[in-house]
Amino acid sequence: MSGKFHGRREDHRLVTGRGRYTSDWSFPDQVYAHFLRSDRGHAEIRGVDVSEALATPGVLAVLTGADTIAAGFGSSPSLIHYPGKGGMKFITVHREVLAETRVRFVGQEVALVVATSQIIAQDAAEKIVVDYHDLPVVVDAEEALKPGAPQLYDHVPNNLVFDFEYGSQEAADAAFASAAHVTKLVADAPRIVGNPMEPKAALVTYDAEKDVYDLYAPSQGMTMMRAGLSVGTGIPESQLRVHAHDVGGGFGIRGEAYSEYCSLLLAAKKVGRPVKWVSTRSETFVSDHHGRAAKLFGELALDKTGKFLGVRFQWIVNTGGYLSSPGPFTNTLPPSMHAVNVYTIPVVHGLHRVVLTNTTPTTPYRGAARPNVSYIVERLVDEAAREMGIDRVEMRRINAIPREAFPYKTPTGSVYDSGDPKGLIDDVVKHADWAGYEKRRQESLSRGKLRGISCCAFIEPAGGGGSPVEEVAIRFGDSGNPILYTVSGPSGQGHETTYPEIVGEVFGMDPEEITLRFSDPDGPAQRGDGTIGSRSLMSHGGALFQAAQEVVKKGRELAAQHLEAGVEDIEFTEGAYRVRGTDLAVSLTELSRIYSKDGESQLDTKFEGAQQRSFPTGAHVAELEIDPQTGELELLSYVGVDDCGNIINHTLAEGQVHGGIMQGLGQVFGEVCVYDQSGQMLSGSFMDYCMPRAGDLTKELKLFDRPIPAPGNPLGAKGVGEAGTTGSVPTLANAVIDALRPLGINHVDFPLTASRIWRAIKNSQAA
Repeated sequence: MSGKFHGRREDHRLVTGRGRYTSDWSFPDQVYAHFLRSDRGHAEIRGVDVSEALATPGVLAVLTGADTIAAGFGSSPSLIHYPGKGGMKFITVHREVLAETRVRFVGQEVALVVATSQIIAQDAAEKIVVDYHDLPVVVDAEEALKPGAPQLYDHVPNNLVFDFEYGSQEAADAAFASAAHVTKLVADAPRIVGNPMEPKAALVTYDAEKDVYDLYAPSQGMTMMRAGLSVGTGIPESQLRVHAHDVGGGFGIRGEAYSEYCSLLLAAKKVGRPVKWVSTRSETFVSDHHGRAAKLFGELALDKTGKFLGVRFQWIVNTGGYLSSPGPFTNTLPPSMHAVNVYTIPVVHGLHRVVLTNTTPTTPYRGAARPNVSYIVERLVDEAAREMGIDRVEMRRINAIPREAFPYKTPTGSVYDSGDPKGLIDDVVKHADWAGYEKRRQESLSRGKLRGISCCAFIEPAGGGGSPVEEVAIRFGDSGNPILYTVSGPSGQGHETTYPEIVGEVFGMDPEEITLRFSDPDGPAQRGDGTIGSRSLMSHGGALFQAAQEVVKKGRELAAQHLEAGVEDIEFTEGAYRVRGTDLAVSLTELSRIYSKDGESQLDTKFEGAQQRSFPTGAHVAELEIDPQTGELELLSYVGVDDCGNIINHTLAEGQVHGGIMQGLGQVFGEVCVYDQSGQMLSGSFMDYCMPRAGDLTKELKLFDRPIPAPGNPLGAKGVGEAGTTGSVPTLANAVIDALRPLGINHVDFPLTASRIWRAIKNSQAA
């Protein structure tokens, strides 16, 4: 199905400025909103005086927490419905849509001003007087767990909302007691900002006659957004219409029904006019949900030959002042599914503690918690190889799950569907010329540079979702050409290109004749989940593939009727039905027009597919050079070999891996949210927050496929969207440590900036 790449269909629209992002939507008579946000990390609200703001000419309304409470607005739903350690139940916390009683992080929404212009709304918001009573602040999750730490909620002892345990502590303890060697490591996966190109924005219209709201906002799928809005506001889903045409980046943080959206619904109803809001980049930093934010403790037990006997983990997860819907879930159950990574580790025990602090809430961010799993495991493997004097590639080979062992059941009960980790490792070291590394290292030393190389392997769960089914639809318009409907929304993945390619292959049609409509509230009612968890091609693409086959089946019966032949005599090739052995034929598009009435065709098909899950794997090698005088680093080459199952479009798949590697590079080498002890974010702009740039990525980026078709979905595809991040985080980190190891440096925490590397070198020389 991959064929020759002719470019993404959506690109011409986007690069010529004809995209339609949220801020591009406007309506007659619209008005503008501005949020007043908390300027402190933890405080009681004793009063909010909006009188001067309301008296400002051009101001139409000022909403506070009292208004959203009176409207019955509440919190987003939790995705955790399973027990924690010792049967512990997940503790939910309430978040007021606009803060009425207390604020718990800098940036929390306190009031909303609606005015006839953006400037008037902003000026009026600055006239609001909030009487705060400051409370003690805690921003570090480990500190928040300690006795005597500031408490964010009276009903949450020690700020611990969930203690999740998996595996067997007894079996792990026994394995460690019998081990010839134990490696221990503590690693930080610091908090980072998603920073999509398009900042958060919304435009809301309210139809009083129909009691229906239309929300235009960046989203990763209308069903997730609609469900969250309904829970948060009490408005039935049938009265909520969600639109998202073009979305400038998602990365996991665009699936939530943010508090701003809920309050804007109320504002539009109150003023009776369309209300538009576009956030600033500063608001993005403090109010968009953050990613990562976990302290990782790991232990690996080995026998004297280097075989893995068991692994133990403890994560302390900083979930912020409130709980996003998927955040606590992402950091508990999914990591347990691939805790042993690609290795035959017979026993595992994990304890993940979800902790509240006075910081911005966290949510899944590209890779969700998968990069944390691969990072701590692959760091442990490298350190164990160093401590035991065993070649690190060979240690991976002898412990990798053999291809013939798939499907492989892990100690935590998950089943890896297919894979060949050892084959991936063998391929990547060959493509990276691992054997010639020592010569290259000596050449770097001759120039006074430190050179490092690493090889890391990974496996990750992809797909699944909250909805039990995935519904898609194929309809035929007046032209007779197919129109595809999905609830998933693209944010750069290329759905408008890939989905028509899949259906065009089945129909024998040029994909250019097929149109995709995604997250369309005017389309057929559909259930399913959005573009999350590297699931779109498997779930939506797989369902469309099956729906297209159903269309062909329907068409065969209609063609038999039209051509006056038996169904068994009808064959379908190259987009047309033919009576076998004759020249009688009718095309699929002609047939759809013949059997259409009142805009509906008998070929129209709605298909309900099952949710899909797979376990993509990969092995990556990074090689880099460090100047010990400055700590400056240059990435010299990056090679990846990935098993993403059957690939529908190689160019788009590579683009997804490129993007993932780039975001992993950002996490490893620069990105970090820094809070002071009062809860103020010190890295709240691009002046202080280091985003990765194109020049940071090596020109020697080589990607290869080693596909094993996924047995669980009709396309044989596996997820690809997060593989680059899951693989690059440990690979880049281990390469840096390999370069520094001759100096006695065996660990440096993220981000591995030039200054941190330089300080580590100076400290090692002083020691």
